[in-house]
Amino acid sequence: MITSILIANRGEIACRIIRSCRRLGIRAVAVYSEVDANALHVQLADEAVFIGSAPAVESYLVSDNVIKAAQLANVNAIHPGFGFLAEDAAFAHACHAAGLVFIGPTADVLAALGNKNAAKALAKTVDVPTIPGYGGADQSDSRFLQEAVQIGYPVMVKAAAGGGGKGMHVVANSAELHAALRAARRAALQAFGSDELLLEKALLTTRHVEIQILGDTQGNIVHLGERECSIQRRYQKIIEETPVLSPELRAKMGTTAVSIAKAISYSNVGTIEFLLEPDNSFYFLEMNTRLQVEHPVTEMVTGIDLVEWQIRIAEGETLPWQQKDIQLQGHAIEARIYAENPAKDFLPVTGDIICWQPPEGAGIRVESGIKSQDSISVHYDPMLVKVIAHGANRRTAVRRLQRALTTAVLLGSTTNLAFLQDILRQPAFLSGEINTDFITDHMSNWQPGSGDVTQALIAASLAQFVDHPQIKGNAGYWRNNVNRPLLYRYALVENEEPITVAVTPDKHIQDQFAITLSRAPEKSHSVTLHSRTPSRIVFSLNGHRRCITAASTTRSISFSDQKIWWIHTSAGIVVATAVSLLPKPQTTANVGGSLRAPMPGSVLAVLVDVGQAVTAGQPLMKLEAMKMEHTICSVAAGVVVEIYFQAGDAVAADAQLLKIKAVS
Repeated sequence: MITSILIANRGEIACRIIRSCRRLGIRAVAVYSEVDANALHVQLADEAVFIGSAPAVESYLVSDNVIKAAQLANVNAIHPGFGFLAEDAAFAHACHAAGLVFIGPTADVLAALGNKNAAKALAKTVDVPTIPGYGGADQSDSRFLQEAVQIGYPVMVKAAAGGGGKGMHVVANSAELHAALRAARRAALQAFGSDELLLEKALLTTRHVEIQILGDTQGNIVHLGERECSIQRRYQKIIEETPVLSPELRAKMGTTAVSIAKAISYSNVGTIEFLLEPDNSFYFLEMNTRLQVEHPVTEMVTGIDLVEWQIRIAEGETLPWQQKDIQLQGHAIEARIYAENPAKDFLPVTGDIICWQPPEGAGIRVESGIKSQDSISVHYDPMLVKVIAHGANRRTAVRRLQRALTTAVLLGSTTNLAFLQDILRQPAFLSGEINTDFITDHMSNWQPGSGDVTQALIAASLAQFVDHPQIKGNAGYWRNNVNRPLLYRYALVENEEPITVAVTPDKHIQDQFAITLSRAPEKSHSVTLHSRTPSRIVFSLNGHRRCITAASTTRSISFSDQKIWWIHTSAGIVVATAVSLLPKPQTTANVGGSLRAPMPGSVLAVLVDVGQAVTAGQPLMKLEAMKMEHTICSVAAGVVVEIYFQAGDAVAADAQLLKIKAVS
């Protein structure tokens, strides 16, 4: 019997596993790196063990450290979650050798299915259609070029040893293939320890549909229905839902998935992924031998706790269901909140979470590994939170998710929250017209809304007014000259528009103000303050009562402190910097041609040399942060004058990377 489990993971999945452990009466032990010492999963666990420094390759991915932590904590099982070591056959074998139960498939199964080429070969043995492609032993560029011609462009380059979209590139012609192969090998080697690639025909306007399976160690396997995973960016899912298929197609795809699992005597949870064509033909894509990020939607419609059954199967328990017993109730949909900027090619971002307030409501479930005052680390995946909604039908579930995403408050860092909200408002999404090109077709020019600036600046100004040293704790708002308003000036982050706000308290009515903003059309607003807490301010604006979440942080710039306000309004988030009322000092212009890091991270590759002539748009350097790769390109023609970093170097956000002398 499993009595204690070490969770070899972090973030929201570690918190998720801890909850099931608690319910089952199992002691849960967390592991943590130096930057995760105060993380939520560490606080929720019964115990926690330190395993190394911040980079995953020095902590969460070091199997020896994880096993030593398990032995130190005297547990008898390890749950790998997803990512990190979850599909590592060597780690599963090492757990077994150390006398620990690995909660997942056997090491032999992981080894057989951990490679996409091997998984495709298995699917073919049970006559499952696979995507035309090549994944042979000859991994030379010349062989891939030859095979691409046979397959027919466009083709997809993939890492054979991993998933999650890493190392994937769509290639339209032979001229692009060399660069795609180099980039894919580099990303695959870094992420999965293997630079083996495969080539597949790129199928367009398809749907990405996966089947959840569950198998015990006695050979019983059932499927738990499908998940629609077509809405993706960078080949990574951001919205998933179930059910979406007709009963007939579900039965056909489910039976196919079970046949693949039975062919290798699969046990524990797993997912068979397919590409579904408009005519309902489908192709095997890959098999994920672990818990999936999107597993909560399946749990919501089946009522089955997949983590619980992972543990029970690892204990040798027999599944209590036959396929006919699995019934799907209602509809569930999940949205993933990432620390990224959708308006800038989904570039991952870091920052401090100064306020996190999860949404609530009927049918809402939140999977989170964050809390207020956390910092978003550059070392790990930028996914922060999953919000799941369940309802009697798709319309109800989507509407509940829309409200949940609107009321979720996450301040202090740029996220994709507004982007997710706009996806759910798209007519094509609401009518179920979904495929893997959805974001390209419907959201390619997306920009965030500006939020309600008037509402936001009134909230920030009221908060600053109430918190003023001469006012705080003084019911009468004592001041030397009560007829003179307090002035505040803000610069909005998005457009740096300076706005002055004048706050004049009423001389006769407590908590009544006249507030004027210096932006066209200038207008005086009647405002009544109802309450103020550290993160919320309730007021009536021209008779309309509002409850606004507003939080501030301070940063030091040029020996002075600036207060930055993050305000959650009904129309979106407004970010404003409180600036001096004195004229803004003039600063020396930046040197033309310098290029700076858009995010903190590490240098993967330097693509140019000092003295080299470059053209506008030419790639100069590759950066990696939060498991994603970003290319720094030249903005104009010129000559490389200096290169400040080399491959392997760590860089801070806004660090100057190179210097280019422009040429006319």
